[in-house]
Amino acid sequence: MGQAMVRITEHTHQALREIAQAEHQSMQSVLEKAVEDYRRRRFLEEVNAGYAALRNDPEAWQETQDERAEWEGISDGLPEGETWTEDGRVSTRNGKRIG
Repeated sequence: MGQAMVRITEHTHQALREIAQAEHQSMQSVLEKAVEDYRRRRFLEEVNAGYAALRNDPEAWQETQDERAEWEGISDGLPEGETWTEDGRVSTRNGKRIG
């Protein structure tokens, strides 16, 4: 894994050190997690902004609602209440094996 140097303020460095000590993690690990959390938050904010824009366009929002309604009517082909276990067995929702 490559490494890069990044300049941060003394205040940020101190906060990073305190968090790392409290979490029993390396500063690098804490920083990686913080950046990933920030990346995910930005993604969700962008998704939310997109939905807000969509909702502000009545015609586009209605098209989306209509498409969702169409998908609701599509069956996956499984009988009602049938589920599959990870080992490939068929069971009902109440856990009784049916196949």
